[in-house]
Amino acid sequence: MLSPSLKTIGWDLGGVHVKAALVEAGRVVAAVQVPCPLWQGLPALDQALARLPDWARTEARHAVTMTGELTDCFADRRAGVAALAGWAAAHLDGPARIYAGRSGFVAPEAAAEVAAAVASANWHATAALAGRIAPDALLVDIGSTTTDLIPIVGGRPAAAGYSDSERLETGELVYTGVVRTPVIALADHAPFAGRRTRLMTETFAHMADAYRILGLLPEGADQQTSGDRKGKSVAESGTRLARIVGRDRAEAPGSAWVSLAGYFAEAQLRLLHDAAAIVLGRPDCSETAPLITCGAGAFLGERLADRLGRRAVPLVDLLDDRIAGPRDWISTCGPAVAVGLIAAEETVA
Repeated sequence: MLSPSLKTIGWDLGGVHVKAALVEAGRVVAAVQVPCPLWQGLPALDQALARLPDWARTEARHAVTMTGELTDCFADRRAGVAALAGWAAAHLDGPARIYAGRSGFVAPEAAAEVAAAVASANWHATAALAGRIAPDALLVDIGSTTTDLIPIVGGRPAAAGYSDSERLETGELVYTGVVRTPVIALADHAPFAGRRTRLMTETFAHMADAYRILGLLPEGADQQTSGDRKGKSVAESGTRLARIVGRDRAEAPGSAWVSLAGYFAEAQLRLLHDAAAIVLGRPDCSETAPLITCGAGAFLGERLADRLGRRAVPLVDLLDDRIAGPRDWISTCGPAVAVGLIAAEETVA
């Protein structure tokens, strides 16, 4: 018999990070993210679990969402869903339930049968929670790798697509983020030294380098190895960025690399602006709907809101009365926070 006061832990099992959120008495008391190179296989999850705080390994009710099922260590998404759900059931201390989006929570052993609903449904959890507080809005979750643009209408997620493929088609999933996206994915030319120069199609530098040079990257957001597996100082980021234009960092002053980084940041913002403008142009989207911003790139969401002439509401502010601990990581761990709170509320009800 489980204790009625048993805490709830929300989980987001990704292909690059594992995120967890501790919920007690209906309020988030802690959230954390650790790296998890899931493409190396399921043991990466064991290692991630060992790196988490002690509370993540204690008895609790567990609510799990995922994106890691698409990782190339699995034959297909159904196999990935089954493997991740099975891992949760076997390794988390206490009963686990798997978030299946519109279908609610299911038992781990049933997850593979509804794999299409479970796969990459973390965006739905965040939007469903946000909709309980802000009935008309656009959820803008800019992560390390991808961006979700989810309209909320009448208190519910109103995405035109559901799967990754559908949301790529509708513009509700934009495969760009503030850490792992190679800068070469955003342009094939860039202005440099008074010329429009073609870029080297190599993954020398990533957006983490650009935002680090610009002084915008949040502390701890970049938990992956750099493109050259070297350090993450501004100077080392400049060295990597210089290679994209066939240069050494010493060939130009620091201001030149700031300008180049700014160019890529603007290219990413334009990409998101175009996608958001299409979503917000739908007839059911309110002309005054604010942007609810979260993720490692929440700072970029605020810039997007300004460009669109909309009000930005940080997720952490929206959830203010549901937060009892430090706000560090809550924005970045939005889906884990969401499934934890939703599961806790359902348990109480």
